[in-house]
Amino acid sequence: MINNKKVVVIMPAYNAEKTLEKTFSEIYRKIVDTVILVDDNSVDNTKEIAKKLGITTIVHKNNLGYGANQKSCYIAALKEKADIVVMLHPDYQYTPKLIPAMVSMIAFGEYDAAIASRMLTGSALIGGMPIYKYISNKFLTFFQNIFCGKLLSEYHSGFRAFSSDILKTLPLAECDNDFIFDNQMLALTFYYGFKIGEISCPTKYFPDASSINLRRSIKYGLGVLVVSVQYFLANLGVYKSKIFSNNAKKLDENAQLEYYSL
Repeated sequence: MINNKKVVVIMPAYNAEKTLEKTFSEIYRKIVDTVILVDDNSVDNTKEIAKKLGITTIVHKNNLGYGANQKSCYIAALKEKADIVVMLHPDYQYTPKLIPAMVSMIAFGEYDAAIASRMLTGSALIGGMPIYKYISNKFLTFFQNIFCGKLLSEYHSGFRAFSSDILKTLPLAECDNDFIFDNQMLALTFYYGFKIGEISCPTKYFPDASSINLRRSIKYGLGVLVVSVQYFLANLGVYKSKIFSNNAKKLDENAQLEYYSL
């Protein structure tokens, strides 16, 4: 705990056997109460390694997608009565050593969410981010800042922390089950009036780190443009798409999740 807030780290995983143990070993457990991993039906030994490490492990019977994986993660965290939830990818692309700093930003009431940005201080290129991804990230962030009226340095980092109030308020059940889920969640966080802070984060690009291919990157980029316009129109009250509608569904905290016994 930190400032009497229960901290839960969630790890959406798919084929992370080579990096999971390294990632887990660097989580600062003095403030983290629980670590939960959701395995999206990996074809490697991710779930076996997670069990060996003593991580609370949930396994999807079928591969449901990155967004669906996060939904299971957040439901599990809410079941644990988390006050602050940190999403950490188990591929060791982001350093777990920043968890205390990110959690502090929320625990003491300064922000409702925290993003570990690869764009601050130029750490993305230093860490090996491909130049086409760097340029795309910059363009999409610029576009989204204009349409959302914000000044984030990045909307696309997979290392984030949220207060439980956000998870209980946002209609995350309506969000996509693929990679655009991340972007929809941030747009909804702003739409519902929550504050997001950023912290600089080094990143590592190497063969075992997860990365989406060019085709899926293009699909994601087009999705970001759509979400940005949807937010803009919803904020004006002109048109509200499904995720911004008044009757959009929230996560079901009572949903049954399949746990592997540890």
